[in-house]
Amino acid sequence: MTAKAKTDILIAGVGGQGTILTGRVIASLAIAEGLDVKTAETHGMAQRGGSVITHVRIGEKVFSPLIPEGDGDILISFEKLEALRWLPFLSPRGTVIVNTQKLEPLPVLTGQLNYPDSILEEIKTKVDNLIAVDALSIDPISRNPRMVNTFLLGILARNMPFEKNKWLKVMEQEIKAKLVDINKLAFEAGWQYAAE
Repeated sequence: MTAKAKTDILIAGVGGQGTILTGRVIASLAIAEGLDVKTAETHGMAQRGGSVITHVRIGEKVFSPLIPEGDGDILISFEKLEALRWLPFLSPRGTVIVNTQKLEPLPVLTGQLNYPDSILEEIKTKVDNLIAVDALSIDPISRNPRMVNTFLLGILARNMPFEKNKWLKVMEQEIKAKLVDINKLAFEAGWQYAAE
């Protein structure tokens, strides 16, 4: 991807996982780099645990905040069922970056539905590029699971044309001061993971 190309990024998760913050960091960096950005959030249930999707569209000129179905370039998902849920918005040539964590939604917890098997295998059949990682097994995320979002952000950042120090600077601006250092560690872990 080049800085001037249009890039459509979907960020999927459940309430409380940091999808909106992640979108804000990406958008702020793109704006700082002189690009046009449009964003939108869609919430399932308002409380923690409901599905949340953030659209981030970056380019020289962006006209709509919502990514059309089948047009997305990158899908970052903090939970694998959410990746499958929002996969129709991704182009078949797109990239999925997914944490393999399993968080059962309310219909599964109440016994109305079963959590699907073979989610990652199904995703592989529908996109060219899949980066699936058990983020909770990687330090420092294993010690602080709330950092999954910035770990996956680090993986994304390694595949974008912006310098690492610029990502870190924007994180300092967008993340609460007391949480900046741990988020930087998680970002660095993702950056290094993407280099392997």
